[in-house]
Order: sequence, then structure tokens, then C-alpha cells
Amino acid sequence: MTDLSTRIQPDKDQDAHTIFVVDEASYDPWLQSRSAAEKAMLIAQDFRPKPHAHAILPGKDTQEWSVVTAVKDRAALGAYCLAKLPASLPAGRYRLDGAKAGKALFGWLSAQYSFDRYRSSPDADAPAQDTAARVLLTQDVAALPAILAEAKATALVRDLVNTPAADMGPTALEAAAEHIAKDHGAQLIVTRGEALEQGYPMIHAVGRAAAKHHAPRLIEIQWGKADHPVIALVGKGICFDSGGLDIKPSSGMRLMKKDMGGAAHVLALAQLIMSANLPVRLHMLIAAAENAISGDAFRPGDILTSRKGLTVEVGNTDAEGRLVLGDALTRAAEYSPELIVNFATLTGAARVALGPDLPALFANDDALAQDLLAGGTERDDPLWRLPLWDDYADLLETDIADLGNASASGFAGSITAALFLQKFVPDKVAWAHFDTFAWRPSSKPGRPKGGAALGLRATWAMLQHRYARRHASDGA
Repeated sequence: MTDLSTRIQPDKDQDAHTIFVVDEASYDPWLQSRSAAEKAMLIAQDFRPKPHAHAILPGKDTQEWSVVTAVKDRAALGAYCLAKLPASLPAGRYRLDGAKAGKALFGWLSAQYSFDRYRSSPDADAPAQDTAARVLLTQDVAALPAILAEAKATALVRDLVNTPAADMGPTALEAAAEHIAKDHGAQLIVTRGEALEQGYPMIHAVGRAAAKHHAPRLIEIQWGKADHPVIALVGKGICFDSGGLDIKPSSGMRLMKKDMGGAAHVLALAQLIMSANLPVRLHMLIAAAENAISGDAFRPGDILTSRKGLTVEVGNTDAEGRLVLGDALTRAAEYSPELIVNFATLTGAARVALGPDLPALFANDDALAQDLLAGGTERDDPLWRLPLWDDYADLLETDIADLGNASASGFAGSITAALFLQKFVPDKVAWAHFDTFAWRPSSKPGRPKGGAALGLRATWAMLQHRYARRHASDGA
């Protein structure tokens, strides 16, 4: 993973190339102040003040030059408005002229992420050495640690999701959790084998067909003071999803290394929470399994008894994520949290409805939903709320069990999946469920193709506003 820590630095009057930031309203007045040579260069480069456009302006010698770049709104820079520049500009130090970078610092860092673990030599377009970096100097010194923490958390999600399933099975997820727990003095609890079969039967059933070195497990991190409010983060950690006996077509399996994207999100959130010493009692849970096929695979028509005691008829073995989450949510509820947030790459229906960029948000609490949506707006990490429509609950009914894991109907797939999960959440606990894609099928500035953190920074903003502010108001 690229070392992002040097890509933004405090501005201490070092030599640097100037970046002039313009928008459509400010461009003409700015242009009138430039030299004839610069105007000619802008014409030659066919520069127009459209977002992400940029041009290089000549200086007195080959080492002295500047950049003009266009944004949507110069007065309120978005997270990704400068994100095309690190991939386009020569290596060196840069500073903005008369504009505060603000949250655009995140996009500058995010754009310099690279995943080259499996390359025989590093990507020439993503130099690893600091001397070849694109560094943005800023006077927003106080903001640097928080921005860097978010960029590192985002990179962690990308790294975990981009790693092939052979190298990112349940054992590797456990190792990632152990590393984060050790870094922050947290307690790691892992349940596997007979204890998993007895205590978390749905996680065991989904993962029992996998090879021994990919055996299923429940991974937990506990951290924080006992007198702080308990919050639970629950992640779907299906490290590869064949579909089970209801096997996916090969095209459907191609990206199933990303089916542990929910686990990647909660690991990154746990890292953010502990790094910031947020005043909460954190309980992070990952239901880790590989949905494989063997003679011991669970079958359509099987009846599973969940940790909660509810019986579930398996209507489709490819609807396995909600099964493992059901047991993990039950475990989370046993600690009486005031908040549960789960992340899962749960349904194709959410992608059909919202596409790859927007995670579907479900919540049983309107105030929580509004705080999450506000966090998404604040961090340029958009969400879209879908309803927990109770009238669709009958689609999960079955003749011989308490509920089914899949509806026979083709309608409202993401909603019925959320309603299934809600069965395992206590009514009085505020709960949010993210049905996220965790993947970008194509690149955008600052957001490369591949593993993606979607909903991560929105949730982090919500947690900061709720708990850091409460801590301050309590006089702690």
C-alpha cells in the first residue's frame, strides 16, 4: 500500500508550485490578471473552467511553473475536486493560491492510493518513494491527522477487498483484526470449531463446506472503558461466495472476493474509533466464512436454528450473508448496545436500484438515519435511505419455520434482506444497515477501480458528532 503520510504536509514556506483554483464565475477575472504568455498557453491547451480540467502555466525556467485547475465551486471545495491532479502532474510540492484545501485534502491523498501487492515491479505511475510524490502543502495543520486517518482507513478497505480470496480467507481476516487490536490494546476474541457450531449455528452452516484452512469463525474486538456507551459494528465477512449449491454463474463469481467488503468496513471503522480514542465501548464483530461447495454444504430446504432461537428455512444458499449476520447481530445485542451499525455486500437488488456509487441505508431510527445522511453530505460520501417496509415481511414467511432466508418473489430484494436482519435486532436498539457494493467498476478522480469504501466516512462523521460532542458536553 502506498505510504500516504507524506502526501500532505504543513506549509512551512518551502518552494512549491502554485495551484490556481478557479470556477466558471471566477475564471474570467482571474484570466485578465495573467500574462500574455500564460493566456496563450491556456489557449494552446484548450483549457476551459470545467470541473477537473487543468493546465500547466510556464514560469521563468523549466523548474518554475504553476497550475490552474477548475472546480465546481471555489468557495466550497469538494472532497474530490483536486483528485485528478496527483495522477496528472509531475512529482513535486504544490500549494493552493488563496483557497483553503479543506476536505479536498482527502481526495488528494485518496488519488495516490495504489495496490501493487501482486506486481513484479511497482507501477511506474504510482511511485513509492517520497522524492517522487505529489505533495500538497497546506496551512490547515490542525486538520491533517484526521484527514490522514480517514485516508488510511479508506486504503485499508481497498486493500482488504482487492486481495484475492486465496489470500483473504477467514484466517487472513482474523490476522487483520488481530493486527488492529494489538495496535490499540484491544481484546480479540475468536470463536471457531465446535464452539462456533454450538453457539453460532448459522455461521457454521454457511462455512462448513470450506477447506480447513478457510474454516468459518466469529471474530470480535472489544475496546474502551466499561462505563462508556456500547456501540456495535457488525460486518459480513464472506471471503468468497460461490453461491453454495445454488451456484452462481461464472460471471457472478468473478468479483466475489469482495463479498467480505462489510468486514473491511467495520475493521476500518474500528481503527478510526480506536485511533481517535472516541469515548465509546466498542464491540466489533465479523462473521467470517467461505460459502463453498462440498459434500457437507448446507442445502436448499435445510432448517437452521439461529443463535437467537429462530428457525430459518434455507430457500437459497446464495442468500448466505443474512444468515451469518443474523447470528452476529444476536451476539452484538447481548451486550445491550445503544447503537448497532452493520455493513454488508448483501444484495444485487440494491445495486439495481442505486448503482455502484450509492450504498443503500436502512435504519429503524429516523434520527440515526438523518445523522448518517448528514455525515454523508459533510464528507462527500453519499448514501440513500430505503424503507424498512413492514408490509413486505410476509415475503419471508415459510410453511415450516419461523422465517425463510429468501423470498420467492423477485420484488424488493434489498428490503426483504433488511427485514430479515431486523428480526435479530432488539426493537429498542438504534440500528442501521448498509447494503454496500464495496467496489468501483470504473475509475473516477480519487476513486480507483476496485475495492471501495462506501458509507465508511459518513458513518465515522456520525459517530464523531454523536460521541465526541457528548463527551465534551459531559465535561469529560
